[in-house]
Amino acid sequence: MVCGGLAMELEIFKGFQWWISAIEIPVISFMFFVINKNKQDADSKIDKLRNIAETKSVQLKDALSSYKLEVAKSYASINSLREVEKRLVEHLLRIEEKIEKNR
Repeated sequence: MVCGGLAMELEIFKGFQWWISAIEIPVISFMFFVINKNKQDADSKIDKLRNIAETKSVQLKDALSSYKLEVAKSYASINSLREVEKRLVEHLLRIEEKIEKNR
């Protein structure tokens, strides 16, 4: 009986060994390959997106700098606004004096 039990265990072990070598090792190898391929694809796409984001960031910074320069060129400075206001006030005061004289 002991020999029969040992023989049966040996058969089970051989079946288990066959299962591991014929099924599990190729399946695990394939899974490793697929996971590795997905990781490489994801890394590649992330690098492409990073490059696009960096390029767009540089373009936006350049556009913002150009806009700031244009705004600085097109808007009058505070000193020139004060000068224009002073001239307008003086002119309005002269007009008011003339109106008062003609009454």
